[in-house]
Amino acid sequence: QVQLVESGGGLVQPGGSLRLSCAAVGSIFSFMDMGWYRRAPGKQRELVAQISSGGSTNYADSVKGRFTISRDNAKNTVYLQMSTLKPEDTAAYYCYGRYLREYWGQGTQVTVSS
Repeated sequence: QVQLVESGGGLVQPGGSLRLSCAAVGSIFSFMDMGWYRRAPGKQRELVAQISSGGSTNYADSVKGRFTISRDNAKNTVYLQMSTLKPEDTAAYYCYGRYLREYWGQGTQVTVSS
């Protein structure tokens, strides 16, 4: 069993930066493909970024060049560094992990507003 715990959300001005963290409690983190989804009010869930167990990354077109996903297997943690934030990045961000099944965090709110 794996538990995912997100942190790092908050209120930021347009153009600002935030770093989200997702800590995994469990022993299989290094085998897991990890990623972040987001859901904005009135919109469908959107895949933001993924990182495989081997370190390969993939991004939504809307965040390419602004967001960076990374992982630290020694800390059982995946990060989402978000830069040049826009109001349209406002959403609840959810961490997920996949190894034989999917695991989800509880979500963290990111609000981009002046």
